[in-house]
Amino acid sequence: MSEGAAAQMLVVYDDASDQRSFSLDETSSADNSPDGAGLSLDTANESVPYMGQRFPTHDSAYEFYSEFAKRCGFSIRRHRTEGKEGVGKGLTRRYFVCHRAGNTPAKAANQSKPQRNRKSSRCGCQAYMRISKVMEPGVLEWRVTGFLNRHNHGLLEPNQVRFLPAYRTISDADRSRILMFAKTGISVQQMMRLMELEKCVEPGYLPFTEKDVRNLLQSFRKIDPEDETVDLLRMCRSIKEKDPDFKFEYTVDSSNRLENIAWSYASSVQSYEVFGDAVVFDTTHRLTAFDLPLGLWVGINNYGMPCFFGCVLLREESSRSYSWALKVFLGFMNGKAPATILTDQNMCLKEAIDLEMLTTKHALCIWMIVAKFPSWFNAVLGERYNEWKAEFFRLYNLELVEDFELGWRDMVNSFGLHTNRHIINLFTFRSLWALPYLRSHFFAGLTATSQSKSINSFIQRFLSAQTRLAHFVEQGTSSVDFKDQRGEQQTMQQNLQNISLKTGAPMESHASSVFTPFAFSKLQEQLVMAAHYASFQMEDGGFLVRHHTKAEGGRKVYWSPRDGVITCSCHLFEFSGILCRHSLRVLSTGNCFQIPELYLPVRWRRISTSSSLKSRNSNSPDDHAERVQLLQSMVSSLVTESSKSKERLDIATEQVSALLSRIREQPISSPGMREITPPAIERIV
Repeated sequence: MSEGAAAQMLVVYDDASDQRSFSLDETSSADNSPDGAGLSLDTANESVPYMGQRFPTHDSAYEFYSEFAKRCGFSIRRHRTEGKEGVGKGLTRRYFVCHRAGNTPAKAANQSKPQRNRKSSRCGCQAYMRISKVMEPGVLEWRVTGFLNRHNHGLLEPNQVRFLPAYRTISDADRSRILMFAKTGISVQQMMRLMELEKCVEPGYLPFTEKDVRNLLQSFRKIDPEDETVDLLRMCRSIKEKDPDFKFEYTVDSSNRLENIAWSYASSVQSYEVFGDAVVFDTTHRLTAFDLPLGLWVGINNYGMPCFFGCVLLREESSRSYSWALKVFLGFMNGKAPATILTDQNMCLKEAIDLEMLTTKHALCIWMIVAKFPSWFNAVLGERYNEWKAEFFRLYNLELVEDFELGWRDMVNSFGLHTNRHIINLFTFRSLWALPYLRSHFFAGLTATSQSKSINSFIQRFLSAQTRLAHFVEQGTSSVDFKDQRGEQQTMQQNLQNISLKTGAPMESHASSVFTPFAFSKLQEQLVMAAHYASFQMEDGGFLVRHHTKAEGGRKVYWSPRDGVITCSCHLFEFSGILCRHSLRVLSTGNCFQIPELYLPVRWRRISTSSSLKSRNSNSPDDHAERVQLLQSMVSSLVTESSKSKERLDIATEQVSALLSRIREQPISSPGMREITPPAIERIV
């Protein structure tokens, strides 16, 4: 090419950074491509680009090269175009390069703006295909004049390459389907699951990701958020005028626009007084129509049913926003923090809980974690995914920390997951989600699969009317109405009323008259299993309890009949409020015909919810239910710590004996006792 012609050549880069970091020789061809990267016509494979290959348009050439790249494990992009000025020929040459071609230039630091620490995928890869326009009489076509298929980086496997942005597409039909789902108010995760079922694909194998769906919904927001927030505040003030006990708090930014808002109902605050010991703070949902992060506080009552405690809308997900939300929630609940709180994996939220709820045990909700498994591991593990998932749940349900950590190491080795970032992250935070680390804390059954389904169903009902923000707040008054909950409780009680006694043991009859059907069914399971266990007296006065088919192992149980205190190393009672089969076996062996008073928690009893709330709202300093639960926790810790050495046990025995003598001198009349004492049970003679 002459110097004059070169001066007239126009070169346009699709990405300006490529001009500095990627250079191709204009005369390169198959003859000078190293290692035979180019292919001659004689050895051409129609699925692989070769020198002289013809295409009717440059777009068809791009599509062909893109399909080739997808099969090989990379994607491509347009690099630069060339044309001549003033000769009427327009584009004469095009370059397509690997998506990792070029090098991203360093950005100048801006102290006033936070920097995103995100590593670029570009590494200067030289793989490319060049096409040139050829004009022949009556024919216009593009031919391959340069091709190099050598990469300086690893290529992706077929089940991984589909996650590259170039191959993630949402078809027009899928777009329409997603927008239709959005109008119904379901979450993005649920949209993905539904479309996977409709298309009969494995979880995680749609041609787009959750992030792509969220971006699509964001682009289709049609309602002015500022108008909506005005309606939202107006609605909250209107509800407050009708119901002075309705609570809401909000913040505005420097432009006086609504930033965050939280609210709770009078019935929610009352419900929290009784059942706020274990709480799920679900921040995995967004108001679809407005793309606003949403947080919901939910628990379960004594009938095993979900109950709503509060709701918050945030402009952004940050430690500052979550701290504000937690402070407001505690304010709504008269400063009472939950004993345990379960959340999604969110470092900003974890920081906020550590700051605002110092006495609360924070744990990660297992069913929120498991919901992400298909997108995390399906493509990585392939046919072994279900096998791995079964092993994960086996480890999750273990009782001993030592067994969990040894099993986790074996699992990682068996499935080759040493470098998987999700596995590394899960193990790092294992003490926040794995049961071996959590069994000594109370969770009210919130980790169970059945409860996760129940709570998710409840949340979806709550989210069902979110087409307008104000309507969303207003409809919450019916979703959490306490009268509705009492009606549902009665229905559940009727459904479970037909539960028959299975063991004939006096303890079973006693428990059935005290516990709700939900709680009794849990205790009954343990009573049935207790019959299969043997107990052996130990030298320190405790008992070793193990299944009758086992010759080794077992659980250690300590029981003081005089004090009515019993503890087990499995910590089921501390975890769920239900006595374990090991403790029940020891009680049965010791001729105990009733469940000790300490192990009939108020939160699982057949108490009248309304009367209980009325009693607790009286702010009585000697509230029996709260004091029993506190004492129960203290006694359990006392026995656990004292049993670790003879010296500790001697001190505890001496001090507790003195304390019991003082207590027995006190009168036993108590208004709270009359309200919650179970019906009299005839003793078996």
